[in-house]
Amino acid sequence: MSKEFKVSVRNLVEFIMRSGDIDSTFVGGGRALEGTRIHQKIQKNKGENYRAEVSLKYTFNYEDVILSVEGRADGIIEEDGMVIIDEIKSTTRDLEKIEENYNPLHMAQGKCYAYIYGRENNLEKIGVQLTYCNVETKEIKIIPEEFYLEELENFFYDLIDKYYVWIEFQKEWNEKRDLSIKNLDFPFSKYRKGQRELAVSVYKTIREGKNIFLQAPTGVGKTISTIFPTVKAMGEGLAYKIFYLTAKNITSSVALEGINIMSKKGLYLKTLSITSKEKICFKDKATCNGEQCEYAKGHYDRVNEAVLDLLNNESLMDKDIIQKYALKHRVCPFEFSLDVALWSDLVICDYNYVFDPRVYLKRFFDGKKEDYVFLIDEAHNLVDRGRDMFSASLSKEDFLKGKKITKDLDKKLYKKLDKVNSYFIELGKKFEGGENYILEEEPLAITSHLRILVEEMENWLKIKDKSDEYEHILKLYFDCLAFIRISELYDENFIVFCKRDDRSLLLTLFCLDPSKLLRESVKKGRAGVFFSATLSPMNYFMDLLGGDKEDFSFGIPSPFDNNNRKIIIAGNISTRYKNRDNSIGQIVEYIKTFIKSKKGNYLVFFPSYMYMEKVLEKFKESNEEVEILVQNSAMKDEERGAFLEKFVENPEKTMVAFSVLGGMFSEGIDLKGERLSGAVIVGVGLPQICFERDIIMKYFDKNNGRGYDYSYVYPGVNKVLQGAGRVIRTEEDRGAILLIDDRFASRAYQSIFPKEWGDNRVIYNRKDLDSILCDFW
Repeated sequence: MSKEFKVSVRNLVEFIMRSGDIDSTFVGGGRALEGTRIHQKIQKNKGENYRAEVSLKYTFNYEDVILSVEGRADGIIEEDGMVIIDEIKSTTRDLEKIEENYNPLHMAQGKCYAYIYGRENNLEKIGVQLTYCNVETKEIKIIPEEFYLEELENFFYDLIDKYYVWIEFQKEWNEKRDLSIKNLDFPFSKYRKGQRELAVSVYKTIREGKNIFLQAPTGVGKTISTIFPTVKAMGEGLAYKIFYLTAKNITSSVALEGINIMSKKGLYLKTLSITSKEKICFKDKATCNGEQCEYAKGHYDRVNEAVLDLLNNESLMDKDIIQKYALKHRVCPFEFSLDVALWSDLVICDYNYVFDPRVYLKRFFDGKKEDYVFLIDEAHNLVDRGRDMFSASLSKEDFLKGKKITKDLDKKLYKKLDKVNSYFIELGKKFEGGENYILEEEPLAITSHLRILVEEMENWLKIKDKSDEYEHILKLYFDCLAFIRISELYDENFIVFCKRDDRSLLLTLFCLDPSKLLRESVKKGRAGVFFSATLSPMNYFMDLLGGDKEDFSFGIPSPFDNNNRKIIIAGNISTRYKNRDNSIGQIVEYIKTFIKSKKGNYLVFFPSYMYMEKVLEKFKESNEEVEILVQNSAMKDEERGAFLEKFVENPEKTMVAFSVLGGMFSEGIDLKGERLSGAVIVGVGLPQICFERDIIMKYFDKNNGRGYDYSYVYPGVNKVLQGAGRVIRTEEDRGAILLIDDRFASRAYQSIFPKEWGDNRVIYNRKDLDSILCDFW
């Protein structure tokens, strides 16, 4: 049976007909926001003979495949026995300068919709009109044309003929891929304890089209146990494309390694790792237009050939491979990678490419639901990342600076900036002696001013030269645009607040609970697999990551022998903020006792840099024979790598690395075997008490009575579990963990710990610590 291939009208037209340069010369992103409203307004005012947003689909046999071309026409008009397809486009261009061939892609889309509709309804002739609306003047210009169905058929099949080389590639590749998947066995000789159950649960979730939340300890092999069953599901037609989503670059390399292992066992899978524009760009600054970048100039004339060349020769496509082919064909590596994603089976990328409303991949997620599977690694990170992605802020100081820039340059823009600045002045009067103020009203007052300002900034940015002043207005423009976009998501899960400091006022649209928006994003696919070593407590993470009663949850106990790991709690020390200065001497003594029992490498985690520095200063007074490493707050990738390289097996003398809990060394690093002997965790990891955390606490107190736990305790425990998870990475590892804080010994904290931590020992003096560790080692 022939397999069905799908393409949207928009992707078909753009992929085949695009040409020329990439041009990111400022044209205004506000048009997208205003364009939606213009579409809706035009559609609403067209009368009863007008049908808006009409879905169209044409499925047909072509050569040796079944092809489905689908999309949604802006409008269909039926009057006086004539049918007209309406294609609406918003523009800032003077309408007098827009002629019939202003943008051939616009008419091409309309003609495709006209052919599909005309064929379905046996029409001999059908009209297509392009309705252009100027977003500033709101004037409308209509460019009408009429076509015989035969003309449209010739045009449509000419596009399909050119597109067939891609269908042919996809067909042949899919056959090769699916056969390799069918013959693929689990890539290791045996499953680790719990690994098979994990893989089966992932496959079942995809088959049933649901979501699953998985907690599996480090060392189980979560990456391979989620990718393998998902690839198997793809081979059975259950998954159209796989998105492996990460919070950090290091995690993406783990996923690539997993695919590489399966490739060596015979798997054929087009796998792409997307690197951000800033990190993959060949230029010092990503300025994407033909005048300033040779790779942007003529990009669209060469990119399809580049994509085909890459796909015919490579399967694992990371940053280096993408740059190699981008150089060969002189195309922009970032835009090139996004086109490669269209033909990739598995796409590894940051969370924001799926979830962030400002930058998500519209080519995949703006249409109807598809059989995508989302594998969400280190899912515990998505709670705070979700809040960040769904929040936005504006600073009064930025508008004040904008006023100074434009005062003598553009009176009109100056007045619009002054209007927003005046809003902030009125806002400042509402403070009653405090630093923070919660707005009771919705963010409508400010967004109405921002919409007007955005239009004015667009006009100014189009005609001004690049300069420091230009860059400030450009940044302010995008900040305003982001605020407007987030304001459209506003509901009971948001709050608007203002913070005041010595310099300025900061207005923030803050997402208290990201669960609804995360759930809506995952619903654009077939299934979501949320996995981490630390989804504890499970109910908390399911709640905030958008789980519901239909979803699955699954936890795997540690496969490692508990005799290889010792957890000790120092129950006689308080690291609460008020007690920290008094605790320094005791903590130093506990660290000294902990590391003297065995020569090796140790990590010590602190809740803050300040606390770490105070303990470090005291520690240095009497430990000259110990090598000391210290994490700083602004380490670059190469410095991070150099830090980790210091953890050598069987060191000549003991090394102690002072680090921060929740930082770059408390998760996502593998120090196997003798590279790490133990970890000390100082404090329970509570996020710093602050205004934002307090309003989250009040929100959840009102909603479920667990505000303090949701805002402070559970995020803190998660950081502790992550830090402790650095110690045991394989079945051969042995290591000790020392938790310093009396709260760890309480029933409340003990109830949150993983089951395998049930054998922890609570001590109240260093003598007991020394005795336990001597016996252990």
